[in-house]
Amino acid sequence: MDDWFERSPFIGFVPWIIYWVVADGPSTWMFGAICAVVAALILGVSAGRGGPRLLEVVTIVFFVSVTIAGMIVGAQDRDWMDSYATTLSAGALAAMALGSLAFVPFTEQYAPQSAPRQEWEKAAFRRTNRVLTLMWALVFALIAVLGYVAVMAPETVDWTKAVIPIVVIVGAIGMTQIYPDRARDKARAQGVA
Repeated sequence: MDDWFERSPFIGFVPWIIYWVVADGPSTWMFGAICAVVAALILGVSAGRGGPRLLEVVTIVFFVSVTIAGMIVGAQDRDWMDSYATTLSAGALAAMALGSLAFVPFTEQYAPQSAPRQEWEKAAFRRTNRVLTLMWALVFALIAVLGYVAVMAPETVDWTKAVIPIVVIVGAIGMTQIYPDRARDKARAQGVA
């Protein structure tokens, strides 16, 4: 279990998953507060296991911000937070993933624990993590757009807030599982590793 915690970004996504499932009504900011507590626990555990990662830091900042904004604006002015919860949260993840491409792709922060040290600096390793991070950024951006479409066209909500996002996320998880091995094999075959 310790090894899985170290190399899996799933733990960092737990607050987001909770938020996407339960937030969408008049208590969005309270669910944000609950997710901030969950994120703080995850950040605390992560800090004791090699330091926090970008995903964990962005998670706690986002949910603390949602909580503070919800307390400040008051019930009458929170409708936009409730309506656009999916758009805002997925948009924040898309921005985090895209922004990380300028420095260290967020997927690379999980890869070193599962990849030998000598692989870290190789071009194929770096390229693989850039591709995976870009893929996740596009997945999150699509979910943000779908959240907006769901608000503008409520009759599409089953497709735009459930079916399509789940299919896209499952596909991205599959790609995350198989792409690194395929990219590594291709690089070895070409002698480019």
